[in-house]
Amino acid sequence: MNSVILSATNRLLSGLLIIFSVFLLLRGHNLPGGGFAGGLVASCAFVLQALAFGVASAKKLLVFDPHTIIAVGLLVALLSGLPAVLDGLPFLTGMWDKTPLPIVGKLGSPLWFDLGVYIVVGGICCLIVFSLGEELEEENDAKHEPDSKEKKN
Repeated sequence: MNSVILSATNRLLSGLLIIFSVFLLLRGHNLPGGGFAGGLVASCAFVLQALAFGVASAKKLLVFDPHTIIAVGLLVALLSGLPAVLDGLPFLTGMWDKTPLPIVGKLGSPLWFDLGVYIVVGGICCLIVFSLGEELEEENDAKHEPDSKEKKN
């Protein structure tokens, strides 16, 4: 899509969307918000990039393949439950550090689980949008290619 308005909007909003998604992630382990909402908002930045400049541009901006991102997110979420098991508690029991940090508050396993969910949701949303976008781009390319009969004449 070649829209000047969409391109300008993308440049202005992408950074804000990522910052807001991190805010939702950090706020969510103590209040409403969290990994799911933050991951959705973060993926919106890449969806906007795909709409403005194409799927290839959004993939380049994302750096890693969405499948890899999903796997890393699942690993982070899984590992967040291991400290409790090592302490003899049930898997995914919340555990917190004793000293709170200025902006974040107390760090704990729920924040790590939320981070894993954030990464998984962002990766899945990007994977879905990129797959649909590539399919649409292929259909558009096929529509604009002349038929083989027309090429021969």
